[in-house]
Formats: sequence, structure tokens, C-alpha cells
Amino acid sequence: MKRIFSGIQPTGEIHIGNYVGAIREWVRLTEDYDCIYCVVDFHALTVEYPVDEMAKRTLDTAIVLIACGLTPEKCKLFIQSAVPEHTELAWIFNCVTPVGDLERMTQFKEKARQHRGNVNMGLMDYPVLQAADILIYKAEFVPVGEDQIQHIELSREIARKFNGRFKPLFPEPQVILSRAPRILGLDGKSKMSKSLNNYIGLLEEERTIWEKLRTAVTDTNRVRRYDPGNPHLCNVFTIHTAFSEKGLLEEIERDCRSARIGCIDCKRMLFERIIEEIAPIRERVEEIKKNVDYVFEVLNTSALKCREIAKRTIDEVREALGLLSLKKG
Repeated sequence: MKRIFSGIQPTGEIHIGNYVGAIREWVRLTEDYDCIYCVVDFHALTVEYPVDEMAKRTLDTAIVLIACGLTPEKCKLFIQSAVPEHTELAWIFNCVTPVGDLERMTQFKEKARQHRGNVNMGLMDYPVLQAADILIYKAEFVPVGEDQIQHIELSREIARKFNGRFKPLFPEPQVILSRAPRILGLDGKSKMSKSLNNYIGLLEEERTIWEKLRTAVTDTNRVRRYDPGNPHLCNVFTIHTAFSEKGLLEEIERDCRSARIGCIDCKRMLFERIIEEIAPIRERVEEIKKNVDYVFEVLNTSALKCREIAKRTIDEVREALGLLSLKKG
């Protein structure tokens, strides 16, 4: 089976945008690929964060991933910092990556604007570590959103530079774009984000989810209840396409355009679909939390397996670089 790698930052509460755009897709891909998934805690260090919350955030993220279906029977799931070969390879890749390539990264420019008081080297070097994450396992495919395509293109370029200068060791990873629709935050403008408070958390109470959904922006051209709407201009309808079956979507589109239903009706139906899908996940999270030792066992076992792969790659890389080996024989 061809290998996949992808990761998620432990930056706080996982929301339905993360779930629809990444996690649900990751679970689906385990059916056809050798999947390695990672909680990328080193990547999360590039912006300021509450130090006393990092360990809990990392554990909570792992629990949610397991609850969503990323179980050890289906994939390897580990914590990035548990496999130090990632950062060793990142340093080596730094030595073949032009600074200009990193300065041109769109995400670096955006992050630099958002964190003007902390534009650190890690922020610029983020995609090099990401390339190391992927290539240390010689992953051939990376499931990402559109905002990460540029980073994967850089990973391919880094692989080409290393292969051309030293030895052809690395594949050029290809993007697997999510089949899920791109849903925005509840403001209908920005990416769903905890920092912008425009998100629905996967583990939030039902009452809180409804209150957030009730006030979500819809088709701004529909001013009154009896005005006909255009579902394709409405982010709430886009979220519907991620949770609702075809028949319901056709019904909503017909009734919205004819003003037979109002926006609040559409939101109630969406609320029911969301709760129907995430309720079992929430139940599994609560069960897993009762046995945290199981989570540590999953993470440690996967980390050991991944270290075996990573060490083999690093041995090949060291040889290709011409470094002195201190091994006997």
C-alpha cells in the first residue's frame, strides 16, 4: 500500500472545519493507504501559546483523533516530538532550501502579519519541518487543504534538490485534496478559527452549538423571511453539504429558493444533522478519557514503529551526505 502522512496542530479545541476537511477524510483514506498521522506539537511552538496547556492540548487532540476512528488497527498515530529524527532531517533540509523560497510562502507572510511581535525563525522554517515530517517516512501522498498546497510543492522541490545533490532517496509527494466542501466560519467570511470565535467545536455542548449556529451568517441578500434565497451564496448551506444527504440538500435548495423555509429552518435541520454525526464521537471521547493509559499505549507504540522507519531513513541520509559513521564494522 502506498504511504500517506499528515499532521494536525494541538492548538486547542478541534472544530467541525478540522473534522470535515481533515480528520474525516483521514479516516476514509485508511481503507486504501498505509497511513501515518501525527499531532505536530513542534509546529505549534512557532506562535505564542500557554505553556501549561500544551501537554493537555496534545493529549486531547490525540483522544479526539482516536475517537473519530484513527485507531491503531487502521493507522499509526503519534506525537511529533516523540520522534526526534524529524528535526534532524529538517536541519539537513535547511541546507538545501533557499531562503528566498521560504520568504515567498503565502502562509509565512500571513502569519508574520498576524504575529508581528514574534516573527521567529521557526515561523519561516515551518514548511521545511513539514517536508521532513513527510519525507522521513518517504510518504508518497499528503492529504491537505488548498491552503497547504504551496507547502507540499516546496516539499517536492526539497526532495528534488536533495536527490539531485546527494542521492535519490526521496519521492516527490503528491497532494490529495479533501473531497469535503470548503466551509468557512460562522461569519461566512473567514476560515473557521477559534481565535476568531467563528467556529463550532466538535465537543461543545448541544445548547452552545445551537446558539452559535442560530446567529450564523446566511445569504445576505435575503433580508426578509419571505424573500427567496440562493443556497449557493449561503455558508450554512455549504456546511449542510458536509453533513446532509443528497435528498435533504435538494429539498432545502428547492424550499429556500421558493421561500417555503426561512434561514432559521435551514439552521435547525443542519443542527440536527451535525448532532447526529458528532454525538457518537463525543460518546467515544468520554469513554477514552476513562482509560488514558490506552491513549499513551497507542501513541508510544506508534512512535516506536515510526522511529524505526525514521532511523532507517536517517541512516540512508547520513550515508548520502558523507558523514562519518561511528558504528563498528
